[in-house]
Amino acid sequence: MTVRPEADATPRTCDGGIARAFAFLGKRWNGMLLSTLADGPAGFAELTRALPGISESVLSDRLGELVRLGLVSRTVRQGPPVGVSYELTGPGAALLPVLDALGRWAHENLPAGPETIGPRGC
Repeated sequence: MTVRPEADATPRTCDGGIARAFAFLGKRWNGMLLSTLADGPAGFAELTRALPGISESVLSDRLGELVRLGLVSRTVRQGPPVGVSYELTGPGAALLPVLDALGRWAHENLPAGPETIGPRGC
């Protein structure tokens, strides 16, 4: 560990981009939704089944936020029956390598236990 002399010490600041990223990714379900959509487009019911424990209202809120941020697109399919599907956009897909790296890091560095098991239980 390197100790910096007090006279040379400059105030530390956090990276604004990192702060915004973790404010977004730290919101429960956002990362899991993006990761689930990595497998391709999915409808609301399919996403509900893929994420046990998420309520329909929270899923609706999170999907709306992801659409507003431009990370996910929402497509209405004309019926019958009418359906809605959600799919990653380019910026959403650009997060996948980051999410994969975080997942690998967690497998290698976080002990498995009830407090570290994600909402999917995997």
